[in-house]
Amino acid sequence: MPLPLSRPYVARDGAPVIDRVDADVFTHRYFGACLACGFCGDACCDYGVDADAAVVTRIMAQADAIEARVGVARDGWFTGSLAPDADLPGGAGTRTQVADGGCVFRSRTSRGCLLHAYAMETGQDYHLLKPMVSTLFPLTFTEGLLCLSGELEDGSLICGGTGPSAYEAVRPELEYYFGTDLVVELDALAVELSKGGGW
Repeated sequence: MPLPLSRPYVARDGAPVIDRVDADVFTHRYFGACLACGFCGDACCDYGVDADAAVVTRIMAQADAIEARVGVARDGWFTGSLAPDADLPGGAGTRTQVADGGCVFRSRTSRGCLLHAYAMETGQDYHLLKPMVSTLFPLTFTEGLLCLSGELEDGSLICGGTGPSAYEAVRPELEYYFGTDLVVELDALAVELSKGGGW
């Protein structure tokens, strides 16, 4: 059920803008300690991810160093040119390519995202190189609505069902992208929902 927020919240790169939240983000649970999981095999990375124009630009600016880690030439990283998308930072996006059964940026030798690992190893904020859609998973956004990703909503996410709520697990990332005011408002909604409050 979509719940209206007190005002629109604009992400730090200008998009997306969130003005509603689906109540399911407070009740659906998953194994939020991603890299501590021993059973998923990074299944959430099987299909690639939407990559916004802002992060694509930053990735390509460091393509020489990233290419050496990925082991795939840079022209094989994305499915196509940037296409307009008002929901994504930079107003456009593409998608990461799938190679050998997973996102081209998924580690083949350990766990997790090579972009995230590369950023951490080089002293950079991983938010600058990792797609926003990936960082917020299993939450997502569409036309102003903060909601569950399809995999958690339909029960197909292998780690779904136990652990913190999707909101609790992703709360720090929401605060990074949208600011403290948004999470304060969402915290209040979560408390009201836990008390059986209706909207």
